[in-house]
Amino acid sequence: MNERNELTSTVLAGVDGSPQSTAAVHWAAGEAVRRGASLRLVHAWPWLTDGVSSFAEPDDLPDVVQRTLAEAAEDVRGRHPELAVQTDAVLDAPVDGLVAAAADAELLVLGSRGRGGFTGLLLGSVGMAVAGRSGVPVVVVRDAHEGAQDTGEVVVGVDAHGAEEEVLDFAFRAAVLRGARLRAVHGWDLPPVFGYAGGAVPAGEIEQLEALEAKLLSLALAGPREQYPGVEVVEDVRLGDARALVEASAGASLVVVGRRNRPVDFGPRLGRVAHAVLHHAEAPVAVIPHGADG
Repeated sequence: MNERNELTSTVLAGVDGSPQSTAAVHWAAGEAVRRGASLRLVHAWPWLTDGVSSFAEPDDLPDVVQRTLAEAAEDVRGRHPELAVQTDAVLDAPVDGLVAAAADAELLVLGSRGRGGFTGLLLGSVGMAVAGRSGVPVVVVRDAHEGAQDTGEVVVGVDAHGAEEEVLDFAFRAAVLRGARLRAVHGWDLPPVFGYAGGAVPAGEIEQLEALEAKLLSLALAGPREQYPGVEVVEDVRLGDARALVEASAGASLVVVGRRNRPVDFGPRLGRVAHAVLHHAEAPVAVIPHGADG
């Protein structure tokens, strides 16, 4: 295993040998090259821990783990010979190990579903838990979309009533790195009072509400647009929050959503929109933590 270089920014990818994790490794390698970062491939192996060490020595690992990491690294070096690649086995359960290992990384990249998952689910329990707990951005990649990062728009979900700087900054930077257009999607719903009133909502009232939501979106994007003047931005206001993002994900290179840091370690860690987009989006999804813990 290679020496870890603390002077270089790092993109970390979880490796378990599944097709989904292979897609994640390929996506992470391309992103590391794009960012001028190194790539660190990590496998969580809880059964070797002695309660003291954090990382396993190569000779201590079962052959299948050594081979899985070595083959993943060899594959990456064949595609990106200029990229610095590190490999590690973390002595911890997958969720805890990956979250801890990614603490100093720029982002963590996972496959949509690892070994042992149910085929009907687009995101397994490990990916969901890591996306909900990680202190750094987490990108979830589907194996069918590993090559999609070089084409298509970057899509970001924007809460025009309280846009988060971390989410917008990540999305704008992703657009810059790809030379892509940014589609800022603000999904909104009718106020509850319309549901209580019953019957159809007059078209004129919907248009007035939509115009107000569009104005709020423009205001939320004013600062980032000034900071990233070279990014072409499409302001997209649609009825329906999660559904709007899922619809916009078709043909996108990346979908960016926010996830609020929570001061407690129980209960749901992902909001309703992030949860739905992770399960249904047709492109890689980046989940960006924002807000302060505690």
